[in-house]
Amino acid sequence: MIVLADEPAPAGADRLLGLWGNETAFVPQAAGTLVIDGRSDEWRASIGGFEAAVHRAGDRIDVSLPGDQGRFRGHLAADASAIDGFWIQPAGTTLSSAYATPLTLKPVQAGVWSGRVQPLADRVSQYLQIARGSDGALVASIANPEFNLGRSQLYKVAVDGDALTLSDPRRPAWQLHGNFDEDSGQLRLDWQGIGWFAFTRRDRDHAPGFYPRTPAATSYAYRQPLDLDDGWATSSLQDAGLDAHMIAALVESIERDAMTGPAAPQIQGVLIARHGKLVVEEYFHGFDRERKHDTRSAGKSFASLMVGLAMQHSTKLTPDTPVLSLLPQYQGLANPDPCKRQITVADLMSMTSGLACDDNDDKSPGNEDVMQSQHRQNDWYRYTLDLPMARAPGGNKAVYCSAGINLLGGVVGHATGMWLPAFFDTYIGRPLQMRDYHINLMPNGDAYLAGGIYLRPRDMLKLGQLYLAGGVWNGHRVIDRHWVDLSTIRHAEFAPDHGYGYAWHLHAMKSVGHDYREYAAEGNGGQFIIVVPELDITVVITAGNYGDFKTWYPLQDLVAKYIIPAANKQ
Repeated sequence: MIVLADEPAPAGADRLLGLWGNETAFVPQAAGTLVIDGRSDEWRASIGGFEAAVHRAGDRIDVSLPGDQGRFRGHLAADASAIDGFWIQPAGTTLSSAYATPLTLKPVQAGVWSGRVQPLADRVSQYLQIARGSDGALVASIANPEFNLGRSQLYKVAVDGDALTLSDPRRPAWQLHGNFDEDSGQLRLDWQGIGWFAFTRRDRDHAPGFYPRTPAATSYAYRQPLDLDDGWATSSLQDAGLDAHMIAALVESIERDAMTGPAAPQIQGVLIARHGKLVVEEYFHGFDRERKHDTRSAGKSFASLMVGLAMQHSTKLTPDTPVLSLLPQYQGLANPDPCKRQITVADLMSMTSGLACDDNDDKSPGNEDVMQSQHRQNDWYRYTLDLPMARAPGGNKAVYCSAGINLLGGVVGHATGMWLPAFFDTYIGRPLQMRDYHINLMPNGDAYLAGGIYLRPRDMLKLGQLYLAGGVWNGHRVIDRHWVDLSTIRHAEFAPDHGYGYAWHLHAMKSVGHDYREYAAEGNGGQFIIVVPELDITVVITAGNYGDFKTWYPLQDLVAKYIIPAANKQ
């Protein structure tokens, strides 16, 4: 038992005991329906009380709202039947970057088009549970489904009248200050760098982000997923050959384990497809099928797919192409080294570039957090190419380098001449029947390919199914089978039991006395797209244990413990 204070809580502190919650949505000023009016020589755009000029160049349409409140960029169809493009929302309170969301404007009359802007929700949910420790002192835990703010630790609570302070015994300088208002019954906290939040008391039925199910589930009752207009056919467990008892045990374990302590696994979704059909679709902690989820580094596998697609549409590109030969605009690089000209596209995809770039080393100059937090160089491609070399490129040893995967965006952009969100939409989003996704952007306005795209979990699952089917989705070929095979074989390794393909993690999953080959897209917090070819199964797991590797990484073991046995019991 952890003891966090030497003195008992002061009298009157009992009024703070229990569960408190806050759900806040930060609504952008520019929201609603975007209208482009082209009935005169000077076209105008309007949305949410804002008006702006429309800039045209051929079929290109650009709108920038005043005060950097948002932007639209798109193309007018030759027959004027639509304007296809993207709404670009600026960084928000909890969103650290801009995001591009596909948007189609349809005619409402001759010369006028409109479409509803649905930006990524800028939201945060926080739950504060205050209790007494074994010594009688107050302790608190914080649950935050979106970002894991507070990192699921126990905090010391000090009370002085109506004022209170939460402090972390491991980091004395880290504190949250607040107060309790007797009249309103609210507990207010000043969250560092974000603002003040008002918490209210919550019972079992009014804290959907805290509890795995709301209301509490008495027992699990399986329901076949819904057939929606998104390309997925669905099937029952019986028709898919999955044991219902094992799937029930999986769901019940998720519900049970989530409440075992502040650092417990916080799984937010589990989806299973077998034989090409969606069979299991379960959500937890307030998430649902329409809520887009941060894929984190699981989105890296899209970078590899985009390279393969670019190869299909460009003769300039092969895995062996030297990267700098594709990026002639980058001259006079810092830390000159002949080895830089030897780095190939394959080296970037397999994380064997040799650049001084290691996300597992906080002091590495190429560490993702270091790159994204610095402001000297807003061109992250140049930042990456300016890095010193730590070793010769190639070889068998993979070093986790997000900046290198992101540099593939420069490769794809140069080879195709397309803005990356438009390339993604044309060759991935539309063919895979995705909808309402949000692509995170770099300071230069192009897509960041090292992770962070927000997708519906059903759309995440399509990436795994596409590869499982050899590059085909719903009967239509999207990517060559050769590229699928090449991407999912071992090109390097992080450890003998952890191989790496072209932005795919490779493992042997031991279950029911057998080693099953599997490949996976993996992301911080517990985002997984897992493919088990031998059993014709694809699995998506989403979770909220961000920054807690020891908790989120083992979540993939649920496949070996429950899902593979479910496929072997028939």
